[in-house]
Amino acid sequence: MVNGQKNYNVVITKTVFPLYRLKGLLRSGGLKEEDKPIWYDIYEAFPPYYEPKFDRPAPDIPIRNIFYPEDAIRARFLKEHTSLPAVNLSDQRMQTQTQKFIAAYYKLKEDGVPEENLYAAALDVVNVAGARKASSGSAASAVPEAQKDTSINIKDIFKD
Repeated sequence: MVNGQKNYNVVITKTVFPLYRLKGLLRSGGLKEEDKPIWYDIYEAFPPYYEPKFDRPAPDIPIRNIFYPEDAIRARFLKEHTSLPAVNLSDQRMQTQTQKFIAAYYKLKEDGVPEENLYAAALDVVNVAGARKASSGSAASAVPEAQKDTSINIKDIFKD
């Protein structure tokens, strides 16, 4: 209730499916044809088998496990190491710290390291590799874009 009056807008929002509301707006001229959302034509071409309603009970389907074997290891690593360096997602050649750790973990597992020492041994391998890389140079020398000469001439920018 708002100011002593019932709010019927909430009821309409819950009971009227957005597609019907959109159809009504298009028919009445409240929405132009070119302003309709992208999903409208797709939804008209491929409507769902069951109409989506908020009061329809959820299907009783068992939920499958979608975890990978390394997800437990990754979760433990990320829980303990919350301040990892930033990642350049456009560079596919560069591995993240987590990827390096998981690779080291499985490499040590193949080598026969006992399960109780595996996590700590993989951490040591990744930390040693990280320490070597950090001592090899500055952060600017590690990024090729940082080494480029990016001098800009203002006169060249405003040439006709």
